[in-house]
Amino acid sequence: MHQNTLGRGPVRVSALAFGAAAIGNLFTQVTDTEAEQAVTAAWEAGVRYFDTAPHYGLGLSERRLGTVLRGLPREEYTISTKVGRLLEPSDLGGDDLANGFAVPATHRRRWDFSAEGVRRSIEDSLDRLGLDRIDIAYLHDPDDHLDQAIGEAYPELARMRAEGLVGAIGVGMNQAEAPARFVRETDLDVVLLAGRYTLLDQRGLVELLPLAERHGVSVVVGGAFNSGLLADPKPGATFDYAAAPDELLSRALELKEVCERHGVPLRAAALQFPFGHPAVASVLVGTRTAGEVRDAAAMLHHPVPDLLWAELKERGLLPEDVPTPREAG
Repeated sequence: MHQNTLGRGPVRVSALAFGAAAIGNLFTQVTDTEAEQAVTAAWEAGVRYFDTAPHYGLGLSERRLGTVLRGLPREEYTISTKVGRLLEPSDLGGDDLANGFAVPATHRRRWDFSAEGVRRSIEDSLDRLGLDRIDIAYLHDPDDHLDQAIGEAYPELARMRAEGLVGAIGVGMNQAEAPARFVRETDLDVVLLAGRYTLLDQRGLVELLPLAERHGVSVVVGGAFNSGLLADPKPGATFDYAAAPDELLSRALELKEVCERHGVPLRAAALQFPFGHPAVASVLVGTRTAGEVRDAAAMLHHPVPDLLWAELKERGLLPEDVPTPREAG
């Protein structure tokens, strides 16, 4: 699978990235065996970039991912995790379902973008993963902590990058506006942009992507299916983890109809669309089963003709000025 270099640094990522939130029991419980099979299927499909976070299943995602990756050649894969939410022991008991993760509540989360908190978070993640370094460290959803994230967390990550403890620094958010501030004010390598550069939502193109390109910052696009609507548009489908409004469902069904007329699954167009912009280095897909992983890899490589993108623009389903991928060959 094709790989791209992030920003101006040495870290490389595969075009398709494995998002490990689902193997942390996001919305649906996954067994250890199913998690291992999903990660292994990703490796066999050529995926070499794996993304996780302490937040995903209160460390369960990191532990499960690390169990598989520790048996693979360390120089051949890239792993990212996140900082900003520290895990602490809890005596609450029961299940933690507040954020969609069905796991025993043996720990609790707390926001912490202090320098001390960020270093502790990285050290804890290394313990759970069983690794000696993190390739990419993302500031995780610092929406309500922007000043502290820029003034305290980022400088500490920069020190760890200089020490070699982390290879690259990024910010991961579900909005496009605040990451643009990070690109302007810090020396980031990468932005993980979730849901804001898709066939249904191109807000990332307003400022962030052009700014990232000018500053030599790479973009990893998450949420290419907008949490499900672009994977299988039908009544009850979700957009940004809530029931999709009728207007968006109608648009998604139109997109699907045009794609199918060109012999292209909507999933393939959704996964490949972000690569039309030169700042995009990888598309991250959250998968919980080996079958979902294999499908994502197949969709990434499915031929998409230039005529499909042209028709989407002609019908007003994509803006005229949005960059689209060029047909291979």
